[in-house]
Formats: sequence, C-alpha cells, structure tokens
Amino acid sequence: MQELIIPAACVAGGLVLGVVLALLIVKSVWRGKIADANILAERIRDEATKEASTIKKEAEIAVKDELFREKSKLEAESKDWRRELQEQERKLDRREEHLDKRTEQVDAREREAEQLLRSNEKKSREIESRTTELAQLIEEERSRLVKISGLTTDEAKELLLRSLEADVTREAAKVIKTITEEAREKANGEARWIIATAIQRSTTEHVSEMSISTVSLPSDDLKGRIIGREGRNIRAFESLTGVNLIIDDTPEAVVLSAFDPVRREIARITLERLVADGRIHPGRIEELHIKVTKEIEELIQKTGENLAFEAGVMDLHPELIKLLGRMKFRYSYGQNMIPHLREVTLLASSMAAELGANVELAKRGALLHDLGKAVSSERDGSHAVVGAEIAKRYGEKPQVVNCIASHHEDVPAETVEAVLVQVADAVSAARPGARREVLDTYVKRLEQLETIADSFPGVERAFAIQAGREVRIMVEPDEIDDQKSVKLAYDISKKIEEEMEYPGQIKVTVVRETRAVAYAH
Repeated sequence: MQELIIPAACVAGGLVLGVVLALLIVKSVWRGKIADANILAERIRDEATKEASTIKKEAEIAVKDELFREKSKLEAESKDWRRELQEQERKLDRREEHLDKRTEQVDAREREAEQLLRSNEKKSREIESRTTELAQLIEEERSRLVKISGLTTDEAKELLLRSLEADVTREAAKVIKTITEEAREKANGEARWIIATAIQRSTTEHVSEMSISTVSLPSDDLKGRIIGREGRNIRAFESLTGVNLIIDDTPEAVVLSAFDPVRREIARITLERLVADGRIHPGRIEELHIKVTKEIEELIQKTGENLAFEAGVMDLHPELIKLLGRMKFRYSYGQNMIPHLREVTLLASSMAAELGANVELAKRGALLHDLGKAVSSERDGSHAVVGAEIAKRYGEKPQVVNCIASHHEDVPAETVEAVLVQVADAVSAARPGARREVLDTYVKRLEQLETIADSFPGVERAFAIQAGREVRIMVEPDEIDDQKSVKLAYDISKKIEEEMEYPGQIKVTVVRETRAVAYAH
C-alpha cells in the first residue's frame, strides 16, 4: 500500500507543479500581450492626435479659403452695384435734363395758351358787340319792313330769315376759307419741314407683290420627270414643302403657289436645284429640301440681325429677330416688308428727334410695328393685335406694345411715339410709288369718290384724278357762287373722311366757270 501511495503522491505533486508552472507561463504571456496592447493603444492615440491636428489645420485652411472667396465675391458684387448705381445716376441726370427741356416747352405752351385765351376773349367781346348791333339792325329792319311792305310780323320774319340765311351762308363760307387758310399757313410749314426732313433721310426700293413663284425649265421634258412615275415625285415634293406645284401648258415653266412666303421660297430654290442637278426622285427631293431649309433659316437669322443693327435697335429677343428676318419674303400691296420697316423706322425716329420725343422708343415701335405680318398666314386676327401679343410675350415694354397695337387704330395710342409710328407707317404706305393697289380696289375707290361728290346739290360733274388723290368737281355757276364753292369743297372733304378709308390725303377741287355765249347772224 505504501508502495502505491508514494508514486501516486509524486504524480499528484507533479500535476500540481505543472499546473502552477502553466499558470505562471500563461500569466507571463498575458502580461506581454497587455504591454503590447498598451503600446499599440499609445501609438494609436498618438496617430489619432496627429491626424486630428492635421484635419484641424486643413479645416482652418478651407475656412480661410472660403472666407477669401466670399470676400472676393462680395467685393465684385459691390463693384457691380456701384457701377449700376453710377449708371442709374447718369440716367437720372439725363432724365432731369429732358424734364427741364420739357418744362421749358410746357411754359412756352402755357404762354401761347394765355395769349390765345386773351385773343379769344377779345374776339368774344367783339362777337357780343356785333351780336348786339345785329339784333338792333334786325329790329330796325323788322319795323321798317312792317311799315314799308305792310306785311305781318310772321311774314316779315320769314322774309328776314331767308335773307339772313343767305347772309349767314356767305359769312360761314368766308369764315371756313379764312380759318382753313390760316391753319394751312401755320401748319403746312412746320409739318412739311418735319416730314420732308424725315423722308429725305431714307431711301427704299419696292418690288411687285407675289403670291406665286414661277420656276423656269430648260425644256418641257422635265415636267414629266418632276411628276414622276404615277405622280410620286410631285406628291413627295408637295408633302415635304407644303406648297402646291402647278404644272400646266405654260411652256418651259411651272408655278409654285402658297400663302406662306418662306415655304414658297424654300420650295422654289429646292425645285431649281433639282432641275439643275437632274436627279429627281423622293430621296433627292428630301435631301435638297432639308439643305435649303437650313440655308433659308440662316438667311432669315442674318437678315433679322442686319435689320435690327441698321435700325439701331438692340437687345431684341432671338425669336423677334427671326420674325423680322422672315419679312424678307413678305410683301404687302406690292411693297417688300424689309424696306418698309427700314423706312418707317427712319421716318418715326427722325420725326421723334425733331419733336423732342423718345427716339429709342419710336425706333423700336416702328421696327416691330408689322411683326404680326410674319405669322399672318398662321394666326387669325389683325396683324397689329397679333404683333402686339407676340411682342408682349417676348418681354417688350408696354409702350412698345402699344406702338404696335395702335398703328392701325385697333387700340388708342397712349404715347406721342405711338402716334409717330402710325404717321410714319401711313407716310411710307401712301407716298407715290410705295404700293401697288389691286385693280378692283382701285376702281371702286375712284367710283366711290365720284359718287360722294355727285350727291351734293349744284354739282354738275365729278372726276377722280391723280390715281384717286384728287377729286375735281364742276358745279353749276348759277347755283353755286364763289363763296358757296368754298363751303362745298369743305363739306365734300368731310363726307369723304366719314365714309371712306384711304392712305394719305385726298384733294378736293371745286371748279366754277361762267360762260358768256353770243351768236352773230
């Protein structure tokens, strides 16, 4: 038993010793790991401290850069504000100068009005005095007639009224003649000078109005090729261009018909190039149509820019520039719209300068006044109203919009410049050679002028001459004396104004002729 116990005790002691040694070894290993962990933690803390310092410095630099950029931006904005304020100050200075001039003009007008008022008061007193004298004369005449003729008061009154009516008619004719001559002397000089000065600064060219285009062909054989097999070429051409292609018996020519002048021009150039090229089939037609359309669009843009530059009108919306360019292919009463717009702009700006009005507003309103005609084939309504809506849509000022809308009196004119645009448009359209009237309209106007003149008593014959610019009236010399002829001319002119619409002015000339005839036997 002792032999077994001793070895067992040794084994147990060895096990305990091994366990103790193992625990000591494990403890030593963990101490090493803990030390390493502390060292690693220290290193991580140091690196984190350095990284935090770096991030802090970078943040400080970024903040400084941002502050510098904001400062630069604020300085630039302040410079812009200062520059804008200086510009506003200059505008205000110019406005003050303009207001001073207008004030002086108003003062001068007030002085003229006071003089006219005093003159009218004097004339009123003279009229009252003459009226009193006339009443006394009438009373004396009445008494004398009663005594001499033995007529009753009513009979004498009737006779006197007939006598007075004839006298008043003669006096009225004299007054009309005097007032007309005085007004003409005062107004003609100034008006003629302003309008003539404006007209002499402008020159334009005019061509015939066209609603169709004719394309010449080298030979009639090409007509069959243009039509194509079973009409495929002509159908493709009309479908792409939106233009009617008319092929008839006209030798070596075909006709293009369309209301849209731009489409018609594109179709004309396309057809001419097809004929020159000789290859006529749907694919080639489409290829040339796309190419010509692009060229025409570039031409329209360039034409609009050149027109605005020549007129001195800047900052127009690109769409308005494009619409102005379309005027190159637009005609009105035989007058091409580009020279018409150029002429109206020159007239309106010249008259505005002479009258001390806003030249820039007159220019802009005149240049854009027929804007609606560029889309007249696409929209309903008066071209003046349509043009005003387009200008308003693209940011034009209300004064410019009113110049456009009122140039045919569709709406009332709100500014002097709007009236000047209206006058310039009428002058450009009405001067000789500017427009070619349609024959039916021309004949009807002449007939209407003669009919109005013949409707007055005492008129023997009436003749519309000078292309309807003058009406010459022959009267019965026994019924119409010299004084009545003046009043007759005035009455006929007023009736023409009320019943007819016409550009420019119409001269009414009354001719009274007395003939003495004798025969010798």
